[in-house]
Amino acid sequence: MKNNSKIILLSVVLLMLATMTNAQPKNIFGYWVGKVDLPTAKFTTIFEIRKSAGKVDSVFLSIPEQGAQDLPGALLGMNSDSIIIFHSQLNRIFYGEFLNDSTIKGDWKKNRIGIPITLKKSAKKPELLRPQTPVPPFPYPDEEVEYTNPESGLKLAGTLTIPKNAKACPAVLLISGSGAQDRDETIFEHKPFAVIADYFTRNGIATLRMDDRGVGGSEGDIARSTSEDFAGDALAGVEFLKSRKEIDPQKIGLIGHSEGGLIAPIAAIRSDEVAFIVMMAGPGMVGEQILYEQNDLALKAAGMPDYAIQQNRLVQKNIFDVVKNEPDSAKVVEQLRMKLSQGMYAGMNEQMQKAIDDKIAGVTSPWFRYFLTYDPKPTLAKVKCPVLAINGRKDVQVPVSNLKAIYYAVQSGGNSQVDTISFKNHNHLFQQCESGAVGEYSQIEETIDPVVLETMKDWILKITAI
Repeated sequence: MKNNSKIILLSVVLLMLATMTNAQPKNIFGYWVGKVDLPTAKFTTIFEIRKSAGKVDSVFLSIPEQGAQDLPGALLGMNSDSIIIFHSQLNRIFYGEFLNDSTIKGDWKKNRIGIPITLKKSAKKPELLRPQTPVPPFPYPDEEVEYTNPESGLKLAGTLTIPKNAKACPAVLLISGSGAQDRDETIFEHKPFAVIADYFTRNGIATLRMDDRGVGGSEGDIARSTSEDFAGDALAGVEFLKSRKEIDPQKIGLIGHSEGGLIAPIAAIRSDEVAFIVMMAGPGMVGEQILYEQNDLALKAAGMPDYAIQQNRLVQKNIFDVVKNEPDSAKVVEQLRMKLSQGMYAGMNEQMQKAIDDKIAGVTSPWFRYFLTYDPKPTLAKVKCPVLAINGRKDVQVPVSNLKAIYYAVQSGGNSQVDTISFKNHNHLFQQCESGAVGEYSQIEETIDPVVLETMKDWILKITAI
């Protein structure tokens, strides 16, 4: 199958090249920008054609909304009328025709299927607009810090912000969602934690945001860690904050986003020194159930028909059953290869086998095994500090239904200091959105709704004023 695909691709290229000469149009060097219009999102597509000694030296592709920057491509042919560019990483060919010196009309082709795109010449490389991202200088101290988790011995690095002239101010430690995140929880060039830190610090609340294990200046391997390990990292951060004279050690809380909202309660029941927790789209039910609902909502938001959603859920269940019930790691791999390939693994090409093995590695990691079976309700029932849980009603990653589960779980342990708030038109990042689909995240300029920031700030200042 792989060889056939290459033969077809080569045939298309040769047919195109047969009609081309080495003539070069004017004004070819620089940035060519267009939009790929898909059913769920529009992606900015940037070709940069560089020169050396007056000739084309190299071609690079960037898709900012997907985090792709300067992917190397190959110029296969060009004349005064047409241009052909091949990108091996995407296995796609761009074939375009020059309408004039500043416009190319073409198609992104893969397996003979093309996506139309029109490129316009640009004087500079476009950047995604992220107006809320804080830009220095800041009206408060902004300090690079390091500390060690005594349990693991790992060094953790991050940024501490403290209100100017602060004395005994409240403080929060920010805990990121799943995956290897930097201290700003950067996603699609949004920096939610930087935005939260800036807003809070300007309003009298100190913040500490850290690189996850193995990211930036922090040591460790996130793939071999679980939420329990990350709770230990958070508590090490609380101890660090207690050492700062500008901060009231009785007013240090945790804000966790997504999986961070699962980690915060774990940390809170392990230490009496956590004064409060804020769960931003935090789980309130078993991980397996979260993943099922996440799958259904995400595919529905993407326009997938109901029968396809149900088929996808069945595949998920088959995978999860093996991961949960088979203790032998070798047998887990064997069974998952059988299920994911429908018994055809041995006959697949190397690329297809790798795709299956990568998926298996993801669902058999220590982190995933822990998350799949972890039920946060017993932990929430043991939390004694004040709790604020917030969610977007259009969140397709952690559904708003989790708020009810969190509320009753906390109250079941005798803690009446729990508040839940849902935001009507907000997604998992607490952006104001249309459908909540993941594909929208990069399209929205807003990083986090200011109303959400104000809601968290007001609650924290009220709790810490008591």
